[in-house]
Formats: sequence, C-alpha cells, structure tokens
Amino acid sequence: MNKSDYILIAFLGIIIIALFGFLKLDKSDVNNALVYYDNDLILKIDLNTKLKEYKVKGYNGDVYIKAGDGKVKVVEEKSPLHLCSKQGYISKSYETIVCLPNKIVIKLESNDDLDVTVG
Repeated sequence: MNKSDYILIAFLGIIIIALFGFLKLDKSDVNNALVYYDNDLILKIDLNTKLKEYKVKGYNGDVYIKAGDGKVKVVEEKSPLHLCSKQGYISKSYETIVCLPNKIVIKLESNDDLDVTVG
C-alpha cells in the first residue's frame, strides 16, 4: 500500500463516521403517525401514549397497527408476502411503512418539519 491508499482509507473513514454521527444525532421528536388509505388520511395516532393496537380497513382486509411510545409498526395484515408486518417498528420522521397490497401508507409527523419557500 502506498501513500494514496492511506489517504483514501482515511477519507472514507471520515465520511463514514460523519454519516453515522448524523444518523445518531437525529433527535426529531415524532408526535403523530398518519395512516393513509389510497391517499386519504384515515387515522391520526398520537405516539406520546402507551402502546395500543388499532385496526384499519385495507384493500385486502383489516390491517392491525401497534403504536405508542414514539414508534409504530404493522402487526398483522393480509398480503401475499406479509412484508408490511415484517418491517418492524419505525420511529424517525424520515421512515415510512408502505403496504402496497393493502394501499396503506404510514408516515410519521414531527414537530421540526420545515416548509421552505424558494423564490
């Protein structure tokens, strides 16, 4: 290995540490989970409560959602591969659960979302 290899390894290490720090320092407080069916808001769940289960109608049948303590997940649903329920909990404002067979989308709403207008 020559000098340029060491420089490349150091540069990649710094980038990886910076990305890891950025993801770990994300302290966005998630307040609500927004549940959409076919692009229509059907349920707004307060995530600052204890864990509770909710049931919503999906395209293929009922979708059971567990939410609270700042996180949300799909517990059970009717779809061919059950990918929605295998995804597990989400708790960051940039995470989303998309259940295409049931036309259900769960997004997290945060206090620090900013709307920016560029003019």
